Amino acid sequence: MLAAVVPSINGKWEVKEVPTPQVNTNQVLLKIHASGICYTDVHITKGGLGVKFPHTIGHEPAGEIVDLGEGVTTRKVGDRVGVPFLQSTCGRCEWCQRGKLFFCPNKIATGINITGSHAEYMVAYADATQLLPNGLSYDQAAPIFCAGYTVYSGLRLADPKPHERIAVVGIGALGHLGIQYSKAAGFETIAVTHSKDKEELAYKLGADSVVSDGEGLLKEGQHDGAGGADVILATSNSYKATADSIKGLRPDGRVVLMGVSTTEPLTISPEILFKRARIIGSTQNDREHLYEALDYVAKGKVKVMTEMFPLEEISNAYDKVANGNVRFKAVIEPKI
Repeated sequence: MLAAVVPSINGKWEVKEVPTPQVNTNQVLLKIHASGICYTDVHITKGGLGVKFPHTIGHEPAGEIVDLGEGVTTRKVGDRVGVPFLQSTCGRCEWCQRGKLFFCPNKIATGINITGSHAEYMVAYADATQLLPNGLSYDQAAPIFCAGYTVYSGLRLADPKPHERIAVVGIGALGHLGIQYSKAAGFETIAVTHSKDKEELAYKLGADSVVSDGEGLLKEGQHDGAGGADVILATSNSYKATADSIKGLRPDGRVVLMGVSTTEPLTISPEILFKRARIIGSTQNDREHLYEALDYVAKGKVKVMTEMFPLEEISNAYDKVANGNVRFKAVIEPKI
């Protein structure tokens, strides 16, 4: 089969012939129909997350099950599925015993310590696979297994209440989905972006208003001093923008960190103390959130904006993602 192989840290991705993987006990073999490139792939290529190279990465897969390993009873050949980041855990550590599987120090994670999805086929643990809703295309499903899951799970973790306002900082791969999920869930939604060319798009995605910074957010919807947002979904990879947005956070507000910067520190103003606000780190928090995130897309309430590439052009796609030249999700389609 063809697979994209990262040869070394900062190495150029290479598409080459490699052996098709074989399933072991409790595993399934997926024929990949779509594989999203996440910005985490850039961090991994630059040496993040401890991946050992050469390696095939990719953790936004959607495809069809074509083979079953021994012991698989909940999946069948022909099932349309995707696979999230977390695949399997040790089952014995404190975090597994507490049911907080994502924190298992011995977890198996898609594209990290098991071969990823930037290939024609990949193996996954059967229990990790998620059935795709009927009618949901592979190219729309794939980005939900990280980008969509991450941003929607962050929204759910913030536990917004009726009548609260949601602000989305950064209108990129995560943010364009954050606006749509917030509106689909019924919340007044404010987009925060410095990019003038994204204002019109933010409105089309469902934003009720668009502001450029924290000061603008503070004034938005203001009456009797009641402007700002109750929840800020910080999807930007600029911590400067995230920190600035806190100026517009309402008392008892929550900032949900889901965008990562590796080039700048996150500096928090003391005003967060006086607002009795909270900063919440968020990843992919509950399998229930993945189900709901996929369901919203299947029902047409959320749409991923994608740029499609054949597997043979994945190196070009990676460069575009790394340089910020994709709006908004690059998705690979193997031709098999």
